[in-house]
Amino acid sequence: MPTAVKLHRRRRAANMAAHMRRLTHWYRAVINNNLTSLSSVRGYLSRSYSQVQTDFSSNRVRRTFTDFFHELYQHIIVPSSPVRPRGDPSLLFVNAGMNQFKPIFLGAADPRSEMATYRRVVNSQKCVRAGGKHNDLEDVGRDVYHHTFFEMLGNWSFGDYFKEEACIMAWRLLTEEYRIPPERLYVSYFAGDATSGLPADEETRHIWLSMGVPSDHLLPFGMKDNFWEMGEIGPCGPCTEIHYDHIGGRNAASLVNADSPDVVEIWNLVFMQYNREADHSLRSLPQFSVDTGMGLERLVTVLQGQRSNYDTDLFTPLLSAIQQRSNCPEYRGRTGEADVGKVDMAYRVVADHVRTLSVCIADGVYPGMSGAELVLRRILRRAVRFSTEVLQAPEGALASLVPTVAHILGDAYPELHKESDRIMDIINENEAQFLSSLKQGRRVIDRTLQRLENNDTLFPVSVAWSLHRNLGFPLDLIGLMLEEQGLSVDQRALDVLAIENENLRCQVQTSVGDTLVHLDLHSLAQLQSGEVPHTDDSPKYHYSLAQDGKYVFQPCHATVQALYCGQTLVSEVSGGQRCGVVLDRTCFYAEQGGQSHDQVGMVCVFPQDVLYPVEAVQLAGGYVVHQVTAAEVLRKGDQVQLYLDEPQRLACMVKHTATHVLNFALRQLLGSSVEQRGSHVAADRLRFDFSGSLSIPQLQEIERSIHNIITENKAVYIEEVPLARAKDIPGLRTVDEVYPDPVRVVSVAVPVADLYDSQTDRWTSVELCCGTHLLTTGEIGDLVIISERQMVKGISRIVAVTGDDAREAREAGQVLTQEVESLSARLATVASPSLAHANRLAKEVGILTDAVDCTPIPQWKRRELQTRLKGLQRTTNTSIRKLETKEVSQAHNPILIPFDRAPGTLIMLLSHQQPSGKVLSLTSLDWALTVCARLGGNAGGSATVAKGTGSGANLTEALRCAEEYAQDKTQNGC
Repeated sequence: MPTAVKLHRRRRAANMAAHMRRLTHWYRAVINNNLTSLSSVRGYLSRSYSQVQTDFSSNRVRRTFTDFFHELYQHIIVPSSPVRPRGDPSLLFVNAGMNQFKPIFLGAADPRSEMATYRRVVNSQKCVRAGGKHNDLEDVGRDVYHHTFFEMLGNWSFGDYFKEEACIMAWRLLTEEYRIPPERLYVSYFAGDATSGLPADEETRHIWLSMGVPSDHLLPFGMKDNFWEMGEIGPCGPCTEIHYDHIGGRNAASLVNADSPDVVEIWNLVFMQYNREADHSLRSLPQFSVDTGMGLERLVTVLQGQRSNYDTDLFTPLLSAIQQRSNCPEYRGRTGEADVGKVDMAYRVVADHVRTLSVCIADGVYPGMSGAELVLRRILRRAVRFSTEVLQAPEGALASLVPTVAHILGDAYPELHKESDRIMDIINENEAQFLSSLKQGRRVIDRTLQRLENNDTLFPVSVAWSLHRNLGFPLDLIGLMLEEQGLSVDQRALDVLAIENENLRCQVQTSVGDTLVHLDLHSLAQLQSGEVPHTDDSPKYHYSLAQDGKYVFQPCHATVQALYCGQTLVSEVSGGQRCGVVLDRTCFYAEQGGQSHDQVGMVCVFPQDVLYPVEAVQLAGGYVVHQVTAAEVLRKGDQVQLYLDEPQRLACMVKHTATHVLNFALRQLLGSSVEQRGSHVAADRLRFDFSGSLSIPQLQEIERSIHNIITENKAVYIEEVPLARAKDIPGLRTVDEVYPDPVRVVSVAVPVADLYDSQTDRWTSVELCCGTHLLTTGEIGDLVIISERQMVKGISRIVAVTGDDAREAREAGQVLTQEVESLSARLATVASPSLAHANRLAKEVGILTDAVDCTPIPQWKRRELQTRLKGLQRTTNTSIRKLETKEVSQAHNPILIPFDRAPGTLIMLLSHQQPSGKVLSLTSLDWALTVCARLGGNAGGSATVAKGTGSGANLTEALRCAEEYAQDKTQNGC
């Protein structure tokens, strides 16, 4: 008998004795309390269990979980990753505890990183399920257990322990540490699947039986419930789930996996032992692993003796705070028809969503217009609607809940305390924008309803979709507003538009990366088991600066170690075949750290001189994969000479060092609180995302600061140091990445060894970075920020160019400045232009505006010119309106009388303007609005006198509309 099972049985015997003492206590209580019915006994037992668990706060539950595995079973506690996935475009948000460990499951972890050493791990992971495959958004609020944000408690084994140890650890934690009565627990296991050729997981069944789980509490289920898969392809395996019966005192086996609120799953133990291949077949993994997940919210509900997650200390402080800010009675936990006016649903929506907003914004995901940002925008707007419309809370109430969220979750996630003010600012600004959009959307709906015929019952789908897509107007709110008017919208047509929009979004996201050759985990394991050494890519750093100021890149010879083609390792490939080539060494830079891969080629020097252009360079589990399309036969063992596109590499080096200098200049100007939110380095330009925004003077100051560092030609020091020692460097800049150990430290102007000296008072650019860099800053030449715009609230993106491109941008800015000044002078000297001349000037202003908007010039200069051109545009527009009105007055002077002196008289003046083709209308406001709308234009003014314009393409239709309006008013005596 395994030792682990023997130890477990000893503990089970002790637990059984304690359990018998509890039963004796309960039996006495039944007699003493005169509990004569089965229901009364069950009620007493349930209350008794609840009272025992009142000391389990959510913080204690979380801490107990991690401490249990860390102290008793030597698991490493790994902090939660941010909810924005690290380098995983398949996910909008981190939605499971295993997301950050996917490189381990896929065999792709950097062998030099700490992650590659993980064998036993435990943590509590922040998760968001909203949008994408796992989307709980619309269910939140309707019941008492769905959430968009939740915490996943999990323990993992990567090639260490497996089924037996995982089951024993889980049972011990639940029944001993959390003191959950074993009789309330039910266990499911995989029943097998004949279609997939998978047998039942009898091993797991026997493990549970040997641990004392009764056979009537041990239940088999199929693929849907007890076989877990990472995705359509990838690691997967059978799982065993532990379920909890809230009622107790009965056999509830029939309610397991039956969607009963009384019997709920609390823990899922996944045994990763297969890989789902691209052809949907299953293949045994080279290394078995364990991946478990238990929702903190549901566990706390059990341990605090509640039936609703919202009745635990994770939510009750929030619900109290919401009630204090609303005009509604306190939360009562009602659902469905019992929840009159959906008040309790609104409580749950606001409580859940403000948690999600707080966590996401603290992790750098802000409400926006695409991807995860768009999902968060919808969450915020849903919360605002329920807060203001159902709970009748004032504007700003939602943001005021953030400190309460920080109070509840801040011990585990201290970033919530640090970012509280910024989170509130972002929520407040987005709420104000949404409330403004709601007003605008209602006006659009009202105007559309006025144009509908009396017998129309369908609202135009195009208008509904425009409101949703452009103004963020929720579709369900449009439906409610139309229902009040006795109208509806074609839901099927809306669904078609939504699908078309999603398909378009997917097409936009499709990139060259989708066509890359990726080493699969079996091939990676085969390379490792075949003792193929990891690729030595240190030659990519082998370059020097010659006396003439030019960079010298050392040549690199290599041997083909492996060839990967058609999802398998092969010994040779033929001409025309696309494959991945693994070499023993390489001087090519693989795309990582935000820097593009090198543009390169390799020549097979023996047995023939044949050039193989390299299309992409990737890293996978310590191997550098060179993607090529073979020109002729290429074999394992062939000798190759690698050729680097030196100008492209040097351009990337310039941009990467310039990125570090820019980051430093931003910190100097905006303070140490400014954070990098992303970057990308290519040969032609650099992109840098950061928290904050820049005014015109600040843009100028940033460029001046960078220019000073360039002209001083500072040395760039690069050194590999142990990761732990690197993190002790004062002022170090890091981002959310998994760093190798040792790690490269890049410092401008100060030698790395001097950075540790507490006496060093030189504040400089210092970052952990695997990229390739210049050796002196003077090689940057020049830097110009050609774009700086806000991506979402609080996050801006800079695009900059260097060297000759920067010089050309400055020159283009000077040319455009001269053109704007020339046009401004001509406008000032024309005292009384003709209408045709005014139109020509207006057109010139428009053309020049387009040039300023689109030409690469300094961003500070662009903003200055845009401001001047807007002023010129206003001047020309005013001049044109006056001249057009003057023409109409001259043409119709005999009948131009004050309208308000002719009551009951309807007068409209229409003038077809040349050469613009516009139609000018002069009449009452209602009449002008009606006619100009038919002309595709608009009108404004007072009720009695208004002007409007429109296109003259359908003048006959406009005249007919004007006559109909006049006849209708005359017939109705208006």
